[in-house]
Amino acid sequence: MKHFILFLILMITGLSCSSKKKIVINSGENRFYHIIPKPVSIIDLKGYFKINKYTKYSYWEYNSEINTFMELLNSVMPFSLDTMTSNGTFDNNAINFVIDSTIIENEGYILEVTKSFIKIRAKTYSGIFYGVQTLMQLIQYDTKNNEIPAVVITDYPRFKYRGLHLDVCRHFFPPKDVKKYIDLMSRYKFNRFHWHLTEDQGWRIEIKKYPKLTEVGAYRDSTLIGRYSDVPRRFDKTRYGGFYTQEEVKDIVKYAAKKHVTIVPEIEMPGHSRAALAAYPWLACTKGPFSVMPIWGISEDIYCPTEKTFRFLEDVLSEVMELFPGEYIHIGGDEAPKARWKKSKFCQDLIKKEGLKDEHGLQSYFIQRIEKFVNSKGKKIIGWDEILEGGLAPNAAVMSWRGEKGGIEAARQHHEVVMTPGNYCYFDHYQSLDKNEPLAIGGYTPLEEVYSYNPVPKELNNKEAKYIIGAQGNMWTEYIPTFDLVEYMVYPRAIALSEVVWTPQKLRNYQDFLKRLVPHLEMLKKEGVNVANHLGDISAKFENTGDGVKMTLRNSMPGSFIYYTLDGKDPDNTFPVYSEPGIIRQSAYIKAITYYKGKRIGPLFSRKIKMHKAAGKFIKLLNEPSPKYNKGGANAIINGIMGSDVRYADDQWLGFNGDDFIGIIDLGTKMHINKIKMRFFNSKGAWIYPPVEIEIYSSDNGHIFKIAGALKIRNTGYSKIIQIPIRLIKNTNARFLKLVAKNHGIIEDGAQGAGHPAWLFVDEIIVE
Repeated sequence: MKHFILFLILMITGLSCSSKKKIVINSGENRFYHIIPKPVSIIDLKGYFKINKYTKYSYWEYNSEINTFMELLNSVMPFSLDTMTSNGTFDNNAINFVIDSTIIENEGYILEVTKSFIKIRAKTYSGIFYGVQTLMQLIQYDTKNNEIPAVVITDYPRFKYRGLHLDVCRHFFPPKDVKKYIDLMSRYKFNRFHWHLTEDQGWRIEIKKYPKLTEVGAYRDSTLIGRYSDVPRRFDKTRYGGFYTQEEVKDIVKYAAKKHVTIVPEIEMPGHSRAALAAYPWLACTKGPFSVMPIWGISEDIYCPTEKTFRFLEDVLSEVMELFPGEYIHIGGDEAPKARWKKSKFCQDLIKKEGLKDEHGLQSYFIQRIEKFVNSKGKKIIGWDEILEGGLAPNAAVMSWRGEKGGIEAARQHHEVVMTPGNYCYFDHYQSLDKNEPLAIGGYTPLEEVYSYNPVPKELNNKEAKYIIGAQGNMWTEYIPTFDLVEYMVYPRAIALSEVVWTPQKLRNYQDFLKRLVPHLEMLKKEGVNVANHLGDISAKFENTGDGVKMTLRNSMPGSFIYYTLDGKDPDNTFPVYSEPGIIRQSAYIKAITYYKGKRIGPLFSRKIKMHKAAGKFIKLLNEPSPKYNKGGANAIINGIMGSDVRYADDQWLGFNGDDFIGIIDLGTKMHINKIKMRFFNSKGAWIYPPVEIEIYSSDNGHIFKIAGALKIRNTGYSKIIQIPIRLIKNTNARFLKLVAKNHGIIEDGAQGAGHPAWLFVDEIIVE
């Protein structure tokens, strides 16, 4: 142990063995409440309300809503309570439901718990419902010996659209699972369920006028095993599918309404339509035949904008709109390749006839025709941000998923916007860097990142910001074959998002949220929900200091301790406790583990730091990476840490969409450089390509550079990570190095992502 402590000293410095006018939080008795999402105002009163076998429900006018409230509360009550009709006063020893027109907010409520009675007042039954959810949490998490703490809670949501999405096309989930999904989201005050019903890989809703949509389009002959990028690809060769009858849809819609959830159905167009083309090939620009896709990704075969196609879509939407009473119909609009339209004489003639600029203009024409029809039926359309291309339909709302740019543009045009950017709101991303995590599509979106999101971009002024109506979490299911896994991926990230969309921004605090979250995870697990608990996972922040790498370790479990080593040994609670950041100046193999209440929780954390001449120094980027793939900052690519070979979006990778990588490293002092190794991700199926050429320049002053090495990149094979060595000109001595890695450019026809700019992902730059 003495040798180990000496090792630490040598290697690390600093590590030693209701009213909208006013928001009120008043904890007069210093109580801590575990309510999620956090209410606008909590005022403690003295004492408790005691639930006993004589406690009743009281209401002024009975209806089915009141019955729903009583059923929900009975599910958590220690006694089965009777009911009584109120005489117009607040009854003692009773839970009183009161519609109160003086409350301003439509979904707001006031929950008052006194020693004598409980009352929930709201302007609408939606408000009563949310008050009931809060009371249920008080009973579950803050009540002892059947005593509910006396309190007044005034509450209302920040946004009117609070959504969760579920893709049932890549993998199908029966009605009972969909209802459970709605149950869970309503518990945390979500009010919009975005139901993704049609895709290349399956059509999931019965359309009576077109029976082949489910007879043919609902089933595929095989399904991909493993990753899209695997070489060779493997398939299970098993018929797979399913669909919802219209009667099942009606039942689910009715069920959701009882939970104050409005369903937003999505019928994809003009792309992601292969299942429909398999059923009715005449909808395409080419003759086919087509099959329901057994593989993920994007098909170049999309709807052809003929009059027959529009009549088909109008017929489909007519049946869909009869089933869903909500105001919005989601029409997709994303990832629609234009290759078929470019080669179609009909499409090119239509572009000329309508005076359109190009195929993007044709997509806008397509969407606007659909919008006019939907509007004629008293509904509105909402679509992914690609519907902005070529001009946005007059009354359309936008879901901004490719970052926030589309949402900002739409809000400035005075269109309603739901924010759902991938780096905050995609729950099919990995939520942990634990190597034992189940297979996911990629990306890294941990709980804290979801919680940190503010749906109102700082680029918008107050008038424009009013068009941001909320945010939504998305659950795409390419790699999610079971509902058990859906739950694992969505919870607790959805719980974090619930506070993002409900609670005022100024009241949100991540550490406070974590303290409230712990009992929720325990309760959900007891109820059979397959929640992911990564609170014990250790994350690390590495910051370059110029003479080393500053390491900060942390986890999300309140009251826990982190034990660590730096020599690759597996730690336990006999090793040093991590207390504060320190600077690493030599190669190290870091391992750490979390202990909570004397027990080990969470996976073993490990990171290797391989120091080289640039490790711990600084780099300046001349082209900015995508905000979505820039988690560790520019210096992450010269901190001695190699990025994951599975999760190209972890904090060690920088992603450039269509742009070259250009960076200047300051080594701090002039030194001899022999060779540079650059690491790139290689996954063409995910639109990620290695560079076509690398150039290295050297400089003594950071202003005047001369060529020091270059290499053209040809065949890179199938390895996910490619490490490319570039030997420099003999006797290269420099303080500054300028590195240029040239992007592949536009992806060629026939490849996934054809017509789109390629991504370039850069990892560690090793200077020797």
